[in-house]
Amino acid sequence: MSHLDSILGLPDLSIEQVKRGQIVEVWCKPKVRPACIYCQHDFVRIKSTHHRLLKHTRQGNQLMILHLALPKYHCPNCNRYFRHHLRGIRPRLRATESYRLEVFEAHDGGVSQRKLTVTHKIGSATVERWYQPQIKNRVAELSSRHCPRILGIDEHFFSRKKGFATTFVDLKNHKVFDVVLGRSEASLRRYLSHLTGRDRVKFVVMDLSETYRKIVQQYFPNAKIVADRFHVIRLVNQHFLQVWNQQDPLGRKNRGLLSLMRRHHWNLTPEQQQNLSQYLEKFPILQALYQAKQKLNSFLLLKKVPAKKAKKYIPEFLQLLDQFEESPAKIIAQTIRSWLEPIIRMWRFSKSNGITEGFHTKMEMISRRAFGFRNFQNYRLRVLALCGWNGVINRVC
Repeated sequence: MSHLDSILGLPDLSIEQVKRGQIVEVWCKPKVRPACIYCQHDFVRIKSTHHRLLKHTRQGNQLMILHLALPKYHCPNCNRYFRHHLRGIRPRLRATESYRLEVFEAHDGGVSQRKLTVTHKIGSATVERWYQPQIKNRVAELSSRHCPRILGIDEHFFSRKKGFATTFVDLKNHKVFDVVLGRSEASLRRYLSHLTGRDRVKFVVMDLSETYRKIVQQYFPNAKIVADRFHVIRLVNQHFLQVWNQQDPLGRKNRGLLSLMRRHHWNLTPEQQQNLSQYLEKFPILQALYQAKQKLNSFLLLKKVPAKKAKKYIPEFLQLLDQFEESPAKIIAQTIRSWLEPIIRMWRFSKSNGITEGFHTKMEMISRRAFGFRNFQNYRLRVLALCGWNGVINRVC
């Protein structure tokens, strides 16, 4: 193989002439005459020659155009005709496979269709038409998957017209398992009823959504629900701020005090602790609730606790909930008691839906890069290809 043939990257072609200008033009032809593809007869004759014009990979900033003389053969043995089949060049297409892959990788890496129309001399519709088959090939290998053992479920916004979508994430392998339009049991019923391997799911991590809890209990019979730590602590803080607003509406609007109230007490400096204690001394009920809230958050932040140690924490935890029930923030105790088992499982479990929230951020970036999606199926294909089982998202995002 000559040096020019190796640069071309097509092993079945030999270069006859190269003309350089704004566009690199290369005249080439097949290296050898093949045997008959029907009867494998060695000798075939050239009946005619068909000329094709193909876009090939760029050399630097210059586009390469192939002038290919493609023979049509006749086999005297079986009296049949056929054309020369070349690796990397498909019939009736105006670009080589390496060029189509180059466009796909560039668009997949964040280059816009508008930019590719200038650099690669193709239309924006052609970019999308070449991009879709590559995405479908990547997603096709996901069709035979089974449900992961540790599943994360959460919702995210798709569009104003079609509303929200539900994300299923494999928390063990940090992959998006699937994205389904809708967040109610009626909209997810068809998908979940045909989902294979639902019995394999052992744990489902989710926020305090009653809708998702009923879905898990109905469609994942062997799964145990684990509450997401972030959402539980946020819910406690929200209810505490509502009680604070009832006790002192003016102090609730103070941004400095709001910042101190939201933080964990161990993250405050001695000066900040002194300022906060001076304020809370004016409101004894609020001071008692603040101390109870900090103690409750310390329980909610526990993880990887041994089973024997976790059992010792339960009576003290329930006693703390009894104190909340006798306070203005009794709704905190009512909510936690309704989700008591999933919340206590957080002590033994280390996974959270932070992985799912991170994927939602990447999905928003995919949607922004495409200037939004109208077709949910196109959106799902891109999310699965970029954030799914093959883990290509690490390269893109």
